[in-house]
Amino acid sequence: MSATITLSVARYRPEEESEPTFQSYEVPFRKDWVVLDALIYIKDKLDGSLSYRWSCRMGVCGSCGMMVNGAPKLTCATFLSAFLPGPIRVEPLRYFPVVRDLVVDITDFMRKLKRVKPWIVRASERALAEGEYLQTPEQLDDYKRFSMCINCTLCYAACPVYGLEPSFIGPAAIALAQRYNRDSRDEGSAERMGILSEHDGMWQCTFVGECTKACPKDVDPAGAIQQYKLSGVVHWFKSLI
Repeated sequence: MSATITLSVARYRPEEESEPTFQSYEVPFRKDWVVLDALIYIKDKLDGSLSYRWSCRMGVCGSCGMMVNGAPKLTCATFLSAFLPGPIRVEPLRYFPVVRDLVVDITDFMRKLKRVKPWIVRASERALAEGEYLQTPEQLDDYKRFSMCINCTLCYAACPVYGLEPSFIGPAAIALAQRYNRDSRDEGSAERMGILSEHDGMWQCTFVGECTKACPKDVDPAGAIQQYKLSGVVHWFKSLI
């Protein structure tokens, strides 16, 4: 087995280059290393100018998402051994503006996420003396899968609709809207339905399903979108009668 593996890393330094380039680095191959370990080795030992994002190294924060050999991945959960003998191509997430090297600007996603109000909306709050809002295990199960989203935006980088129509509100925003719609404590579903029924909402999705394949937390944003579309049809039909 090779003692090293090559990473071909996208570099973009706006003060030096007008277009991204690729730079190759030889890093040690270790069976327990993930792509993020290799990037940290490059930063610490070979080239301190390399820029990328990471935080928890545990698949929780979602900040280390990148394109690895053309597929959106969390680099903290993507093992070098899966790509032997290499090289491994590492690029910034697709469809987002590149700030520097492997760092992208996700302002567009954050703006769209805020639009769907990803929090519990209530018309009125009960008095504290009345106690908390209780849920059964079955009520929790109804939305738990969608609550696992970590805002890594891999689903956006996998979504061809978002690539062609940047106005599309996108899979994660819709999945998180559905997380709160299905929460028994929430009363904001009608407001979210109005937002997601607009031109740039759920109807732009053509159900390619790549978002669900890319999701590292098994959230199934494609399923959430189809559930939302069904609810939208029911809502439209009720409005007629």
